[in-house]
Amino acid sequence: MSAHIVAGAPEPVRFGVIGLGAMGRNHVRVVAEMSGLQLVAVADPSIEAREQVAKARRVPAYARYEDMLTAENLHAVIVAVPTSFHEEVAVTAMEAGCHVLVEKPLASSVEGAERVVAAAAAAGVVATVGHIERYNPAVTKLRAFLDEGALGHIHQIRATRTGPLPERIQDVGVVVDLATHELDVIRYLVGSTVESVHAECAQRIHSVHEDLATGLLRFANGTIALLDVNWLTPVKIRELSVVGAGGMYTLDYVGQNLLFHENSHTSYWPAMAGRQGVSEGNMIQYQIDRAEPLRLELASFADAIRGVANGLVPLSDGVAAIALAETMLQSSKIHSTISGDDLPAVLTNVGVKG
Repeated sequence: MSAHIVAGAPEPVRFGVIGLGAMGRNHVRVVAEMSGLQLVAVADPSIEAREQVAKARRVPAYARYEDMLTAENLHAVIVAVPTSFHEEVAVTAMEAGCHVLVEKPLASSVEGAERVVAAAAAAGVVATVGHIERYNPAVTKLRAFLDEGALGHIHQIRATRTGPLPERIQDVGVVVDLATHELDVIRYLVGSTVESVHAECAQRIHSVHEDLATGLLRFANGTIALLDVNWLTPVKIRELSVVGAGGMYTLDYVGQNLLFHENSHTSYWPAMAGRQGVSEGNMIQYQIDRAEPLRLELASFADAIRGVANGLVPLSDGVAAIALAETMLQSSKIHSTISGDDLPAVLTNVGVKG
């Protein structure tokens, strides 16, 4: 049973968490620790997972999430189940009147993601997708610099997200699970529509799905993005670089570090602005007010529930990330570039503006 919260009311937002895997347990921890949020109940089919959380947090734990939705007085639900169940669980929670945060990816297909969007609109609830890197303070600062035009035209974005094979993920491959992080961030930074997609994927050690992918995206504004993701690298790498007329930004997601490598040709020769060139200049490391992105994400979600305007990631961006992932997989299957009218409409209609 869901309860409505009055905009601006001081009462805590009452949360239920569905799914107690690694990400679900992180949500439990943060909700339980944050001021203005209250962990009311959790749900997971695993009796061991339920007992651990129920004992540690002293909250009811349900085997069936439907029972939790019926029995508890909830404002909001976090959906942190395996990807193949995102649509079913999210739609059920929305129909129960709960505001919903769905862990990324929004669903396992574009059609499923669009059904989640439709359910949220029909229920009139606040809903978002957990593209958590949007709340990374280093990404936020980089986006601000790019919006100010500090780099000039963005020539290229290169993203690397690699690490060891996670045994827990069996229902989707590395493109849907891992690449969607970078696909969303790239669209967010470029802010333009997609013009073409080419990808090559491979299955090396995963028992069912692809575990390696290399993607090449071209945007309508001329920016080219290179994407390298895999579950085959023995060390976790989470890095991104943006090359533009004024130099290059490099970003480390994990350390929340942002560096700028200056193109001194642009900086020191204004009289020669009509000539193009590149030369090595100063390096700047920016001060970042580091914070846990999950805390910032949940604070933004709670604000939205209270009616406070904020930078909540819209469900439509979750649909676009899945559309890009599906297009990468299709491109790899046919070993050819997908462009123009063959691209999903969600990619050619609008870029990320928020």
